[in-house]
Amino acid sequence: MSDNKCNGWTNYATWRINMELFNDWDFTEEVLESDDESWRPTVDYLEDLVENCVFDNLAERNGLAVDYARAFVDQVNFHEILEHVLEDIDNELQAREFLNK
Repeated sequence: MSDNKCNGWTNYATWRINMELFNDWDFTEEVLESDDESWRPTVDYLEDLVENCVFDNLAERNGLAVDYARAFVDQVNFHEILEHVLEDIDNELQAREFLNK
């Protein structure tokens, strides 16, 4: 059985989506701007962001390119990305709390 991991991520699709769409996303600011202090992103939230980024700007909703894009997105391990995002949020909030003491 081959190891399909990519740069420490589950697979290429997970690594690429995280790198291209979420790497510079400031989830901590979203948490801080939320009316609910306990709000955190969920898998569904991440999936919706990807759907919006990838598919909402397409002129054509059907076709081979869309099928390939959906097949690619279907391979993404959103649970792994969420774990990474939540860890980043917690680290950032702890750092800010430490600096504000």
